This record gives sequence, C-alpha cells and structure tokens, in this order.
Amino acid sequence: MPSNEKSVTVLGLGPMGRALAGAFLNAGARVTVWNRTPGREGDLTERGATVARSADEAVAGADLTVVCVVNYDAADSVLRREPVTAALRGRTLVNLTADTPARARDTAGWAGRHGIGYLDGAIMTPAATVGTPAAVFLHSGPDDLYQRHRPVLELLGGTHTHLGTDIGRAAAYDLALLDVFWTAMTGYAHALALAEAEGITAGELAPFAAGIAAILPPIFADSAANVDSGDFSGHDNPITSAASSMAHIVEASKAHGIDAGVMRAAAGLADRVIGEGHGADGFIRVAELLSRR
Repeated sequence: MPSNEKSVTVLGLGPMGRALAGAFLNAGARVTVWNRTPGREGDLTERGATVARSADEAVAGADLTVVCVVNYDAADSVLRREPVTAALRGRTLVNLTADTPARARDTAGWAGRHGIGYLDGAIMTPAATVGTPAAVFLHSGPDDLYQRHRPVLELLGGTHTHLGTDIGRAAAYDLALLDVFWTAMTGYAHALALAEAEGITAGELAPFAAGIAAILPPIFADSAANVDSGDFSGHDNPITSAASSMAHIVEASKAHGIDAGVMRAAAGLADRVIGEGHGADGFIRVAELLSRR
C-alpha cells in the first residue's frame, strides 16, 4: 500500500502522541488527531494533520486508531463512551498506553464485546526516537490483525516485534523491562549520592558507571540461562561475596546519613538465599526466591 493511501487516527497528544502523529505524517500517511485538551497539536496541522472536534469524529477518520495517553484510566475515559465506542465498532484500535497486563486483557475483553479489533503494545524508547531506526515497539494480540495493520505501524520506524496472541504479553514485557531500567536508575542515583559524600563528582563517576553498564549484557544472558535451566552455580561469584559488598555499601551510606533502603532490600534477599543453604550459588538465585508462589 503506498504511503499516501495509508490513514491513521492518533488519540492523545502528549509528547509521545505528538511524536507518533509526526512520524506518521513524515512517512506520508493521512493523519487525524484529537486530544482532550485543545491546542496540544502544535505544528501538526501545518504539517498536514486533520484536527478532529471530538474523539468519535477522529475515530471515524480512519480504519486504524492509535491511542497513547498516560494510563488506561485516561484511555477508558475516552474510549468507553458510547459515541466513541460506536465509532470504533468494525475498526481496529492499537493501544500504546502503558499499564498492566491485566488492564490490557480487560480492555481486549471490552473491545471484543463491542466488535472492535484490538492490539496492545508498548513503546520501549523515548519520544525522540519515534520515526527513527532507534525506536522499539512491542505488540501483542491476534496475528492476522497485526499483519493487516503492520504496514501502517511500521511507518513509525524502528523495530516492531509481535510477541504473540496473549494480549497482555506486550505490557508484561514493558513492566519487566522498566523494572530493570528504574531499579538501575535508582541504584545510579544512590551511587551518585554516595560518591558525592566522598568528594567524587557525578561527572567524575559517570565514565566508570558506563563501564559497569557495559559488563551487564553478557551477565544478563548468562543469568537468563541459569534461571531457565535451574542451574544457579556461583563458582565465579557466589552470593556470599555479593552480600559482603552490599553490606559495605550499606555501612558507608549509614556513615554519611544516606538512605540505603534499596540496597538493604537487595542485601536482605541475598541473606535469605544464604540462609536457605544456597550461599555457593550466584546472585540470580534471588529470581527463584522471588518467583515462588
């Protein structure tokens, strides 16, 4: 399908929504936009977007609607009103709003009851990457529906991965990956505070922190293999060694009056693993501890 024959509606014009609409426009698609608060479209109209007067009018402008707002409460307040629900009937909704897998499955159930095709998704990179090769999009839901709309979705640039028919799968990946990101950022913030207390500036520490980050990908891969196989051998770095270094961080933080709650929590998990007789195992044994039902 030529780009100029592709059309899409974008609901929500926060930073990410504007980036999505802009990428569609740059790729030559016909774009209709709507936002609850008027005036958020910026230069999208000058670039060719049609600004709808209402959400139901916007939905009627294309077979495919992409919604990206702050959470599913905000999405539901727009989508689950009869004029909009009626306009969506027989069309496809792609929800790129971030929330939980349970909310994604609930929305899929609502969509199914109203004759609306539904795909859920997640954007794993910042708004500035949308429309570039660096963007990363995850999708889940019916494969035939994804394949039908894939040519339009791929106008957003980057990589697009269909994770399967379980509608909550994209949200599950999103939460798990953001867990890695925000836990790491919390650790980095604490490291900067601890370094500053010892007279080390953030700029001085940053290059060495980048070196720590660089060693993580192979550790992630090895740890994943350990978890999948159930082999938690820690012959190179037993969890007892990890617990010792964590204790040093907690002690130094306490001396400077720095809150070490996150590290105390990590150390507590390591201590539980050791207490269960797995002191010779690697730190990733903690994943097995956390996974117990």
